[in-house]
Amino acid sequence: MPYDHLIIEKQGAADWVTLNRPDQLNTLNPRLLRELNDYFASLERDYQVRVVVLKGAGRAFCAGLDMKASGGTPLDAGSDAMMRSQREFSGLVMRMRRCPQPIIGLLHGHAAGGGFSIALGCDVRIAAAGTKMNCAFIKIGLSGCEMGASYHLPRLVGTSVAAELLYTGRFIDADRALRVGLVSEVVPLDQLEAAGRALAEDMLATAPLGLRLTKECFWAAVDGNDLPSAIAMEDRNQVLTVANGDLAEGIQAFLGKRKPRYRSPA
Repeated sequence: MPYDHLIIEKQGAADWVTLNRPDQLNTLNPRLLRELNDYFASLERDYQVRVVVLKGAGRAFCAGLDMKASGGTPLDAGSDAMMRSQREFSGLVMRMRRCPQPIIGLLHGHAAGGGFSIALGCDVRIAAAGTKMNCAFIKIGLSGCEMGASYHLPRLVGTSVAAELLYTGRFIDADRALRVGLVSEVVPLDQLEAAGRALAEDMLATAPLGLRLTKECFWAAVDGNDLPSAIAMEDRNQVLTVANGDLAEGIQAFLGKRKPRYRSPA
């Protein structure tokens, strides 16, 4: 589908994806939500894209739901229609998790409500100094648990901080987010894209198959597999990467003090 509110810039094997409703702080209207779902669904079988960098245009990453947008599901539409609408939101985070490409979220300004949940759905988050994030849902009469927030937050920051944020809708700033493990790095705003590019390049320096399998195995372990199950998946991954020749190439490159030339994605 053609995109009105997403900008996709292909930089080698990395997609730089920009939420592009800057005048509305990149809030989620029905069109932007459909475009995000379409894009992340398309990645599942796209072997040419190896890393995704997700960011927002203008003054914010994403300030949540556009409550002034037209075209949404009316609040009195009935439970069936409301569930279909709700699955447009929750399904986005599921598609982000299912896609085999690591997603780097570059956060600045505000990441609120649905924007915060999208940030939590990224594999790695880097924040600009001054960024503020919150679970805004509970402040407008909804449950604080939305779009995977009840899943991601306790795993990232522990139950006490997660409960505080989910139960109150309080903002957490970038400095505290770094202290509690919600983000990996805090940088000045003018260095945010450079930090994302450096991380993406480090990921792209790895073997294509190995990177995809690592994301799959990582989240399977986070999802609660026991140790034998995690080890079984790890063993499968290592056998596959040896079998396709990546290990041999990696060793030869190391010994030859050169960059490895891994197999191109299938």
